[in-house]
Amino acid sequence: MKCPKCGHEMVVDEHRRYALQMCYECGYIEGRMADTKAESNFNHLKNLTMTEAIAFISRGLNVKEADVARWLDDPFNA
Repeated sequence: MKCPKCGHEMVVDEHRRYALQMCYECGYIEGRMADTKAESNFNHLKNLTMTEAIAFISRGLNVKEADVARWLDDPFNA
């Protein structure tokens, strides 16, 4: 099945109570409105400055901003 939002192939997400088709490219989930004005987290991150991105990621993962900043500076030695 093709995603109505971005056109990529959708994948069955079986990590829920019942399986749903989900697009891993744009985040569309079967049964939700295909709102073309909505912005995915990836697109939102592309438009943020480094400090805003660190705050956004740390809030989403519930980790300290300093840890995220250290990881973004050197992801292999964090």
